[in-house]
Amino acid sequence: MPEPFKNFFNAELIAAMAGHLAQQSENFDAKSFKKHALDGLDDLELKQRSSQITDALCGALPEDFKSACATLTGALHPEDDVDLSELTTDTHGLRGWAVLPMADFVSRKGMDDFDHSLDVLKEMTKRMSAEFAVRPFIAADPERAMRHVKLWASDKNYHVRRLASEGIRPRLPWGMRLNNFVDDPGPILPVLEMLKDDPQEYVRRSVANNLNDIAKDHPDLVAEIAGKWLAGGPDKNRQRLVRHACRSLVKAGHRPTLQALGYGAAEVTLERFSLDRDAVRLGETVLISADIRSTSTSDQDVIVDYVVHHQKANGKTSPKVFKWKTLRLAAGEQTIMEKKHPMRPVTTRTYHPGQHAIEIQANGQSLGKRDFRLDL
Repeated sequence: MPEPFKNFFNAELIAAMAGHLAQQSENFDAKSFKKHALDGLDDLELKQRSSQITDALCGALPEDFKSACATLTGALHPEDDVDLSELTTDTHGLRGWAVLPMADFVSRKGMDDFDHSLDVLKEMTKRMSAEFAVRPFIAADPERAMRHVKLWASDKNYHVRRLASEGIRPRLPWGMRLNNFVDDPGPILPVLEMLKDDPQEYVRRSVANNLNDIAKDHPDLVAEIAGKWLAGGPDKNRQRLVRHACRSLVKAGHRPTLQALGYGAAEVTLERFSLDRDAVRLGETVLISADIRSTSTSDQDVIVDYVVHHQKANGKTSPKVFKWKTLRLAAGEQTIMEKKHPMRPVTTRTYHPGQHAIEIQANGQSLGKRDFRLDL
C-alpha cells in the first residue's frame, strides 16, 4: 500500500529543515522550530502538518521579513532541471515537500513586501511548485501580480513558466479561488497564448487545465479559443492540449466546442439499447449494450458517451457523463458496443435508492434512455 502523502512531513524532514536553515542564519532558532513543528505531528493530516511547520517557521525565523526570506532561499537546493516529482531534500539543500510550508510562510507574512515576496516564490517554485502560495497575492492585487506572471511566462526555467499558468488558474483544486478571473478571465488569456506551444508537456498540460477551469464559467469563450488554436493545422502537441482543455465541454455535449474540434451533428440511429437488469444493488455492475448505425452517406467521426442520471435526495436526478468510445464510422456502418458500469460506493457521491437512468449520447445528442432501479 502506498505511503500516505502526509508522511512526507516527518521528523526526518523537519530535522533537515532545521539544519539547513540554521546554517543560513545564527538568528534561526532551530531548537524552537523542531519542538513546535514536531508537537503532535503523528496525529495531524497533510495540510495540518504543513500549516504547523509554517507556524514553527514564523516563530523561529528572524523577525525582519527580508532577512527571513534570505534564510529560506539560502537554504534551498541548488537549481537543477529535474522533474518536481523527483525532488527530495538532501545534504545540498531543501526542495520537494519542505518548500510547501516555506512558501506558505511567504504568503502569510509577505503581503506588505509584495514584489519581493513574488520574487522569492519564483525561486521556491523551481524546487517545488508555489502555485498555492502565489494566489493570495494575485487575489489582493491582480494587476500588480500579473506583471510578475507575464515575466514568469518567458522564464528559461520551465517550472517558473508552469507557475505562470498554474498559479492563475481560476478554480485550482485545493487552492484559493480567484473570483476576479472566474468572472473575467481576460487577463489570463495573454499568458496562456504565450505558453500554448511551450516545449514542455508539463507546462502545456497546465495551460489545458487552466482553460478547462475557464470553460466551467465561459464555455463559448473556450470553444472560440479552441477553434482559433486549431486553425491552420497545428502540431500534435497543440491538438492534444486543446482536446484536454475541452474535455469537460465535450462530455457536456457543448455544440460550439464539438464543432471547433471537427465534430458535426452525429448522423446516427440507435438500433438497439439495453441494460442487462432492471434493478441493481449498490456494489453491483450493470451491463450497457448498444448498436449504433451511421445514417450518413460519408465517413464521420462520432464521440459516444453515456450519462448516468443519479437519484438525488429530493427525488430529482443529476446527470454524470462518462466517456465511452470515439469512432470513425463509414457510410451506413453499424457498430456493436458494450460497457460495464459499476455502481460502487465512491467518496464523491452519496447514493439514494430509487429510479436511475442511463442515456446514450453521440456528439452531445441524446440517442435514447433506459431506466433502472438502484437498491441499497
